[in-house]
Amino acid sequence: MTTIGVVSPGAMGSALGRSWQARGAVAVATVAGRSERTRTLAEGLTLLDDLDAVVAASDVVVSVCPPAAAVDALAAILAAARRTTARPLVADLNAVSPATVAQLADLAREAGLELIDGAISGPPPASGGATMLYLSGARADVLADLPGEGLRTRVVGDRAGQASAVKMCTASVYKGTTAIWAQALQTADTLGVLDVVVADLAEEFPGTAAAAGHLIALATSKSARFVGEMEQIAATQGAAGASPELFEAMAAVYRRLATTPLARLTPEQAGALRDLDEVLARLR
Repeated sequence: MTTIGVVSPGAMGSALGRSWQARGAVAVATVAGRSERTRTLAEGLTLLDDLDAVVAASDVVVSVCPPAAAVDALAAILAAARRTTARPLVADLNAVSPATVAQLADLAREAGLELIDGAISGPPPASGGATMLYLSGARADVLADLPGEGLRTRVVGDRAGQASAVKMCTASVYKGTTAIWAQALQTADTLGVLDVVVADLAEEFPGTAAAAGHLIALATSKSARFVGEMEQIAATQGAAGASPELFEAMAAVYRRLATTPLARLTPEQAGALRDLDEVLARLR
């Protein structure tokens, strides 16, 4: 029986833990110092007193946190491993650039631990779902072979950074497109042509137009953490010889959205919103 430590048990991390647990693994986490919302999200996981206890108990420790916190999260995991003399396999599943993954892999190697690079595509896994976990690195098969409910895995290479490269490319389309919709529809609303713009876009993108309110609301509730992800995408594209400016601007879009009343909602609250007019009103 494999024990997986989840750092940290937010919406995605907790869902991953429950997914693996549903297929026979044990998922452990700590909510010490965390909010009541996190405690609720972590329901069903085995909760331990602190990070040291999580790391000491785990065969694999997965880091699932906002991109801007990825380095600090790994540093905390490595410090806990030193204090407890534990030697778990560590998997970084955050939306970071290949260059950041290389930095994380170096830190893990210096501590005598191995790092798996991972990238999550899709919503938190749930029964009947098909969330994808891309993996790369010399030990990627360890996590790839671990079954999960509503979770698929695919090893994309033997080098850390390759899975994150996939995430940087796919997220640029998914989250970049949502940012464009938010910008366009907020502008149309302000200029008094919202109905005409939505009707026009619905001819080409009927599904997205119908769900635009929901998509914008949910993205805005996560906009603060998306800023760091857009910056990681910009760095990835720049390093690949593409222009970094586009996603530096996308970071600015999400930075602005993070200052709106809509951003004060939790993802659970925002996910219940469907009416586009109401969503746009909360962006003013």
